Amino acid sequence: MIGRLRGNILEKQPPLVLLEAHGVGYEVHMPMTCFYELPEIAQEAVIFTHFVVREDAQLLFGFNSKQERALFRELIKVNGVGPKLALAILSGMSAQQFVTAVEREEVASLVKLPGVGKKTAERLVVEMKDRFKGMHGDLFGGDSAFTLTTPAAAPESNDAEAEAAAALVALGYKPQEASRMISKVGKPDADCETLIREALRAAI
Repeated sequence: MIGRLRGNILEKQPPLVLLEAHGVGYEVHMPMTCFYELPEIAQEAVIFTHFVVREDAQLLFGFNSKQERALFRELIKVNGVGPKLALAILSGMSAQQFVTAVEREEVASLVKLPGVGKKTAERLVVEMKDRFKGMHGDLFGGDSAFTLTTPAAAPESNDAEAEAAAALVALGYKPQEASRMISKVGKPDADCETLIREALRAAI
């Protein structure tokens, strides 16, 4: 229904971004690996979206490329993997890192992601590896779409650690675990996005 949005960023609250397009503000949930690449507030962004309708909510998930969206759509087809877990997986790993982990059958790396147990990790390897074989030519051929860069982050408020911990909770980590992860990487004057990125990197 809604496949692509172009508009100005009104708010950024990881992992949620509020994008205004033609006078309408869309709340879009994004993997942190995509969130890091967003431009600053008030600047224009183009986001490829996947629309999910549930009995209790209508949700938009956003990505910086069609390839990342395609991977998300394949992930939610796996038994036991819903949109929230797929979002957490692609926040802990970039699309290329996930593809590599699956192809190398690195179950231990996948288990470190929030909400991914050993059985789910093994299922991801088996089911996704088969799907990649048919998709490699167009989507996962190692093109530059998966070369993610991280721009300099904008200064955040003094509550950067609390915001970062809240973002990790939203991604599936337990509150105590999220606080512990942030405290391990906490640095003076570090902004929210930097804390989240370092915490997720340390977890993997």
